[in-house]
Amino acid sequence: MLNTMKGMLIEYALSLPPLVLVFEFNPERLTRTRTITLRTGSAPGTRGGYDFALPTETARVAQGVTVQPERFSMEILLDATDRMNDGDAIASQFGVEPELDTLRSMVEPKSQGPGGLQTLASLGLGGQRAFQRSESASVLLLVWGTHILPVFLTSVEITEQAHLPSLVPYRAKATLSMQVIEGNNPFYTVEKVRQVVGAALNTGRTVVGGIF
Repeated sequence: MLNTMKGMLIEYALSLPPLVLVFEFNPERLTRTRTITLRTGSAPGTRGGYDFALPTETARVAQGVTVQPERFSMEILLDATDRMNDGDAIASQFGVEPELDTLRSMVEPKSQGPGGLQTLASLGLGGQRAFQRSESASVLLLVWGTHILPVFLTSVEITEQAHLPSLVPYRAKATLSMQVIEGNNPFYTVEKVRQVVGAALNTGRTVVGGIF
């Protein structure tokens, strides 16, 4: 049997409870989307960009173009069957409910308490100061093969597929949508370096192959 790699979502915060979701990552389809928005206005002689002739003019050509952050969409399977067959007491009683509760907590707003500790805003355990009571989304790390990407989890859709007699789900599919946090952070910087190296490898292979 082919072993699949593990993927992870990890909340990058001091949080209570600490939020970590581990899943077997071998999806049928993973969608990566990046879009740009064109706002050329009344630029003369243009249909979708400014006039140009030389490569050095590309910055002017792209005036008014906004690049949107990259987005991910994936479907993961959460299945406690093997753990139940192995006699795992938690899986036998709770199925995949702990994993589903983790996902639900990842998309709920958080409030910050003393010492920077974050809790679910709905629990009302934040500090008394205004900045401590403010609610914010979780910053997560998507660990996927050689990638470690900082993301916001923008959508979670869960389909429970099989239940124990207690109606606790032991198998479920979750469709996750994420937006990459493309700011000045070490995780995104490393990903961009890896991307540049990969693109250079592709160009080198193309040149060696005699395409040019």
